[in-house]
Amino acid sequence: MVVELSTEAQFLKGVGPARARALATLGIRTVEDLLHHYPRRHEDRSRLRPIDSVREGETVTVGGEVVDVRLTRLRGRLSLVSVTVRDGSGSLDLQFWNQPFRERQFPVGRQVVATGRAGYRRVLHLVAPEVEIIPDEGEEALIHTGRITPIYPLTRGISGGAMRRMLWNAVHEAAGLLGEFLPDAQREGRDLPPLSAAIRGIHFPADQEELGTALRRLKHDELFLFELAMALRRRVAKSMPRANPFRFDGTIDHRIRARIPFALTAAQERAIAEIVGDMTSPEPMTRLLQGDVGSGKTIVALYAVLVAVANRRQVALMAPTEILAEQHYRTFRRLLEGSRVRIGLLIGSLPAKERRATLAGIASGEVAVTVGTHALIQQGVEFRDLALAVVDEQHRFGVRQRAGLLVKGTRPDSLFMTATPIPRTLTMTVFGDLDVSVLDEMPPGRRPVRTLCFPRTRYDDACRYIRSEIDRGRQAFFVFPLVEESEEMPLRSVIEEVERLRREVFPGVSVGLIHGRLSRADKEEAMRRFRDREDLVLAATTVVEVGIDVPNATVMVVENAERYGLSQLHQLRGRVGRGAEGGTFVLLGDPATEEGRRRLRILTETTDGFRIAEEDLRLRGPGEFLGTRQHGVPELRLADLFLDFALLTRVREDAFRLIAADPGLAAPQHAPLRCELMRRLGDRLALGGA
Repeated sequence: MVVELSTEAQFLKGVGPARARALATLGIRTVEDLLHHYPRRHEDRSRLRPIDSVREGETVTVGGEVVDVRLTRLRGRLSLVSVTVRDGSGSLDLQFWNQPFRERQFPVGRQVVATGRAGYRRVLHLVAPEVEIIPDEGEEALIHTGRITPIYPLTRGISGGAMRRMLWNAVHEAAGLLGEFLPDAQREGRDLPPLSAAIRGIHFPADQEELGTALRRLKHDELFLFELAMALRRRVAKSMPRANPFRFDGTIDHRIRARIPFALTAAQERAIAEIVGDMTSPEPMTRLLQGDVGSGKTIVALYAVLVAVANRRQVALMAPTEILAEQHYRTFRRLLEGSRVRIGLLIGSLPAKERRATLAGIASGEVAVTVGTHALIQQGVEFRDLALAVVDEQHRFGVRQRAGLLVKGTRPDSLFMTATPIPRTLTMTVFGDLDVSVLDEMPPGRRPVRTLCFPRTRYDDACRYIRSEIDRGRQAFFVFPLVEESEEMPLRSVIEEVERLRREVFPGVSVGLIHGRLSRADKEEAMRRFRDREDLVLAATTVVEVGIDVPNATVMVVENAERYGLSQLHQLRGRVGRGAEGGTFVLLGDPATEEGRRRLRILTETTDGFRIAEEDLRLRGPGEFLGTRQHGVPELRLADLFLDFALLTRVREDAFRLIAADPGLAAPQHAPLRCELMRRLGDRLALGGA
């Protein structure tokens, strides 16, 4: 049959139904999918080593003439095929255990090339090598060895050799069918090869230069398409003017500032000016407000909320956890005490009667500010006039969840907040469609938290320090990685340890307990007791990572600290030292690797959240850094956000310039580019309206 790009993979030579089912587990269903299954690395097997230079333990490629083939039957069903290969310098054996069919594969007198790990037992040998017979003139070229060889991601049922053979057939039958989607000016201006040549070069390059050229083109495409998506989303957000921009004047500013009980930092003033500028412009705001732990994002958000309220418009603030939502709810109620502004709370655990009353107030417009979790985006939540949507810890929500809040209004302003500082690489990719305000200044009087890292053998020292703080009238957190004991993970659990803390470690001290499995009422009661100093120690899981503000808490001890990401530990550190006393953050852990020890050492060396975020992103990658629900993470198979940052900067400029010239990619010459963009990213990045 004639192979097309859309041909099902099973009909390609060398695949078949069984391998097609295995390929499907890798997301490969068509020949085109297979062409885009890139190698995870390449091995240079093109340089043949003289056999007499080979040493035990080396992985080498050798070539020579087959001079002998022997099949030896051993005890039971064991067998060994030994193929003796000789070059001009010496000889070695290629050994194949329990593969008697190998005896017929290598005729004496033929030239072969083999790659494998050298061993020595009686004779020098390669165990289970990859071997190919050097083809005669006009025959198929070498695929597995004797060349720069692709090493592919595999799945059960497909060997490395089988995957290479399938890719070889796909490349030779279908790579030439790949249409060019880059505009000529873009490809020629960046000196990029045609797509079909790049696909051939990434899979079976003739030399390192061809491989480098192919990588440059395919990395460019990954980053360029993603930046195009960001430019398109930004264009859509800015292209539909709202009917009723916000009004702002000195009277509104004065009334808002009267509610703020302290002086704002210069960074907060700058962010407020940027936000007010957006809110009073004819285009909807799409802004990311980021800053380190304790930099004062909530007050900036409150300012924006009150601008909307002063205009008699509705506001929704969505947080990822009930604890954080309730913290915002309490903060807003405290700062707006005595005003006529009605604030509603909408979370999953809200009793049915309260939920019905809140929904009615939202629909009628009586509830001016609604604070909630993802319950805000569920069916049945109808706003009369939602004009501002604020999303806190926004990286914990997916693209569609954030969009689900925005559709509750008519092109509302959107303000996204994060206390996890975002490295430049991600502000240009995942958040590349947003304007960015940065709070890079801490409020005056905020003392840095001292960070200590101890092995678990110093556990008693940490407890003695906590006891001394309690004796001074202070409070402490104890954070554990698990709620309950687990046979799979021998880690400390909060339910197990809270009883020990009460009985053995802090007798006579009231120790509270909070974790994610508690009911809303129990969580509220645990936090109330801790805030009111009825409990002086709080045993917790990472549920206290955000939304906890207890200025009297001066110490936090984190058990099994090596199990956490750097940014998560930095967030936990932000829960202590929030008062004038400062604080101490104690990491208890025994990292098994030097990298693990270095990660914890970083926290002792700096409190700069931006530096910590860069290191965390470098170690974990964007998907893990942002959390599994972040669907906007670029799926990069070849490009690296750090190593290819210069390329990322260039393609971002190109993408935004192109969208400025052709906002909808509507020009005929851009039709292939738009099709490729929608094919790769349209659904995942919600580009349907672009």
